[in-house]
Amino acid sequence: MSSAMFSFHFLFLLIAALCVLAQSPKRRFEYKLSFKGPHLVQRDNSVPFWEYFGDALAGDEGIRITPSLRSKKGSVWSKNKLESKGWEIEAGIRVTGRGRIGADGMAIWFTESRASTTDNQADNVVFGAADKWKGLGVFLDSFDNDGQHNNPYIMAVVNDGLMSYDHHSDGSTQNLGGCLRDFRNKPFPVRVKIEYYNQLLTVRVHNGLTNNQNDFEICMSVANVVLPESGYIGISAATGGLADDHDVLYLLTHSLHDPTVDTNQVSDDERAKFEKEFQQYQEELDKAKQDYQKEHPDQKFDGYEEGDDQWYQSQNEKEMKQIFDGQNIINNVLREVNRKLDELMGRQEMVISRINSMPVGQGQPAQVGGSQQVAAGSAIQRHEVDRLINNQNSLLQQLGDLKYVINDIQQKTNTIQSRAGSTGGGVPDQMAMHEIKDKVSGLGNDIKLLLNKPQANLQCPPPSSSNGCLSSTFFLGGLIVQFILTIGYMVYRSNKEAQAKKFY
Repeated sequence: MSSAMFSFHFLFLLIAALCVLAQSPKRRFEYKLSFKGPHLVQRDNSVPFWEYFGDALAGDEGIRITPSLRSKKGSVWSKNKLESKGWEIEAGIRVTGRGRIGADGMAIWFTESRASTTDNQADNVVFGAADKWKGLGVFLDSFDNDGQHNNPYIMAVVNDGLMSYDHHSDGSTQNLGGCLRDFRNKPFPVRVKIEYYNQLLTVRVHNGLTNNQNDFEICMSVANVVLPESGYIGISAATGGLADDHDVLYLLTHSLHDPTVDTNQVSDDERAKFEKEFQQYQEELDKAKQDYQKEHPDQKFDGYEEGDDQWYQSQNEKEMKQIFDGQNIINNVLREVNRKLDELMGRQEMVISRINSMPVGQGQPAQVGGSQQVAAGSAIQRHEVDRLINNQNSLLQQLGDLKYVINDIQQKTNTIQSRAGSTGGGVPDQMAMHEIKDKVSGLGNDIKLLLNKPQANLQCPPPSSSNGCLSSTFFLGGLIVQFILTIGYMVYRSNKEAQAKKFY
């Protein structure tokens, strides 16, 4: 009985141990070791908790490590170290180029040291980073140096700080493993996920052909890999005779912990550190408040320190403000539409009134003896009637504009006369103004009689008649020629006066 109980307990402990080993590690997001757009760059062109060097350029949606130019090198490195025995790094990259073959490639790093502003760019010979590193480098090599037609290729290389990378063989004798994957010119970003836990290194790759974020496939998995317990995270790239755009859209880092260990509790040292930082930030905030109050003594700060919530809008207030602003915009748009509709209706009424005011009987063929039509050779054609109507309408419009101008001149003349009378102008000036007023009034009356005159009587005789009649077209042509001659004379006179001034 005792042997059976012992076997039962042993089996129970074995199953419990297997269940513990089968549990996945706890993941903790490291925001200081990650970046992702949008709004990635600050006002001073810096990326929080990260630094970029060389030809790298940070943008709002990501970081361009190297542009598609020859012989360019760039990198971006974290300012803080990742201090964990297990971790996971996921990077979304985009490599694009016009050529069929790209160069040189990219690298994702986990090393004990990182780049700095004092480094010589000529020493960054391994995909834009320094050689003889200590840690891990996952390379995305796009150029076939060894001529084996095995590129683009993704591989992992571990270095102890003494080995130099072999470019001629594309690191084929130094890598732990890899896979042949084409990561250039894909419709979606290519994702590379690197996981290191319990000395097991796994690299997974998303091919960038779909938008499914979980569509990863294993590129390589190697056990018994020893890496430093802490290190910096970086991404670098380089171009050579051929060039590609190497972009990093995001990089997310998670630390992996043993699921059986309670990591929620904070140690005393960490608690003291956090309390010290909080106290420092609180003192800086209080100092900034005091400085602002000194710079703005006229403003009231009643209840500023007791109830800071009154200086901020609640979520309901923000939503109500957005609704009110939207209604104001809609109201303004409706007013503008209503104004345009009124304008269109006014134009329509004006056109209808002009059509109704046209004389009846225009466009009818001329008749002789009341019943017999004129011969076909001497009848007025349809296009001639239309042209005559158009000319008459144009003439009426021009006369109306002339009447408006003359009325405006008359009003201005009255204004000048009233001003002259108030200032005590002379008798000759007042007589001259009266003469101008009489002449302009007479001209206005003549034009009014012309406009009120019925247009049905203004018909030209048939073309066969020997009597001539001045047509509206000829009259308008004469006015235009006279206007051109007047302008020409004025230009000629101004040129003469300008030439005469040169002698003084």
